[in-house]
Amino acid sequence: MDLETLLSFDWSVMAPEFIILGVATLLSLLDLFLPKKIDRRLLGWLGFASILVALGFLVGMYDKGPEEVTAILYETYRLDSFAMAFKTLILVGAAFVMLMAISYEPKEGLREYRGEFFYLLLLGVLGAMIMSSSGDLITLFVGLELLSLASYVLAGLRKKNLQSNEAAMKYVINGGIATAITLFGMSYVYGLTGTTNLQEMWVSLSQINAHDMQYLLVIAFMMMFVGLSFKLATAPFHMWAPDVYQGAPTPVTAFLAVVSKTAGFIIVLRLFVTLFFPTRAAEGASMLFSMGEFIAVLAVASMIIGNFVALRQRNVKRMFAYSGVAHAGYLLVPLATVNFIFIFEAMWFYLAAYLFMNIGALAVLQVVTARDDSEDLSRFAGLYQRAPLLAVLMSVFLLSLAGIPGTAGFIGKLSIFVGAISEPSNAYVLASVLILTTVVSYFYYFGIMTQMFFRPAASQERIHVPVGIWITVFVCAIGTLVLGILPGLALNLFGSNFDILKDILVPGN
Repeated sequence: MDLETLLSFDWSVMAPEFIILGVATLLSLLDLFLPKKIDRRLLGWLGFASILVALGFLVGMYDKGPEEVTAILYETYRLDSFAMAFKTLILVGAAFVMLMAISYEPKEGLREYRGEFFYLLLLGVLGAMIMSSSGDLITLFVGLELLSLASYVLAGLRKKNLQSNEAAMKYVINGGIATAITLFGMSYVYGLTGTTNLQEMWVSLSQINAHDMQYLLVIAFMMMFVGLSFKLATAPFHMWAPDVYQGAPTPVTAFLAVVSKTAGFIIVLRLFVTLFFPTRAAEGASMLFSMGEFIAVLAVASMIIGNFVALRQRNVKRMFAYSGVAHAGYLLVPLATVNFIFIFEAMWFYLAAYLFMNIGALAVLQVVTARDDSEDLSRFAGLYQRAPLLAVLMSVFLLSLAGIPGTAGFIGKLSIFVGAISEPSNAYVLASVLILTTVVSYFYYFGIMTQMFFRPAASQERIHVPVGIWITVFVCAIGTLVLGILPGLALNLFGSNFDILKDILVPGN
């Protein structure tokens, strides 16, 4: 590729990625050469500012209509409404996680390697953003690996903590196996089509009629979906999640629960909707429709196992890990029903709601457990007496996670429920399981509220809340309530740009 060809590309569409990459590189150099006496939290604030600037550049691209899809680097990078919608979630979530990281102070201290925290976080965000705009299997996989490698190191950042070491080891082993399985499935699709470009694969797969080829597609689908299910932490591929959530630093837990999970659903939508939904032979059916029952089984297993096992947890981080398994199951319901009237808006809105309520709850957890480094449920006892406002805000997040009306979680579950029972889905069993398991979740979410409001505090000492945590908690609470009361604001933000189906499925668009 010569210089003239490189200069012919519209590089401005990658401005958010260039900002994150440039600042991550700068932070690594500053951390290396700055004197040890300089507080590395300054690097965190610089990283936070870079995320806001990148978000500003992304917002400036919202005026592109759905017909304006900018593709550069031979269709390997695409800026479409799908990319803009999900990059918004990634950057907003990353900004909150960065604020949590700046305020994070474990019992054994973090001074020696605090600077690593911030630029590794930015590199993980960069990987998720690349996945959002990938139009090729290679760039999609590069983004996935960049996110994964950063996450492995972040999970074990507390080098003197045995639980953190265990979390990193389990995450690396499970993640490596999952990546290998995913790559094996991708190799089948590449072998059938002879290309790694998603749009060219779309054309090739839509013309496949031979039954033998369909069997190979089934193998590819199963391998790729099983591999990515580790990233989504859906049952029965969730066993790494509780240990990693518990052992990782709390900001990293928030990053894995929100940003990493969002990236996982990005790659699922990019790959499976693009490659397997349109593969209609003249006499056959869509591969995604034919595999809907397999996805439905994983969704039901995730909802049941996640919620019922969470009932028995005393460690709040482990409880949120199993809660995350259940929420991943809720998010698989639209994919299992393949109702394209609802699938994108429902999944995007639920991920937005999950971002606010989960990060907000984990931010409160970080403050409550900061003193003795214990995440036992009893740490929330008497929180209303010690920090009334913090207890009220935590209640907002818990009510939203439980799906109580007036919160974002309720609207998210409602949209998925309506999509499941509407034509042509008629997935009444999935909808019933969603409702029943949501009721089960009330017991462990309200159990935390019982501790906060109706149990005596072991200590009457006031809780010190850093500025970054206050910002995170307040903004997340406002987002949770606004999306619950005025849900149309989020979807109207993109206007006609939310014509995601056209962007993804129409070749050559």
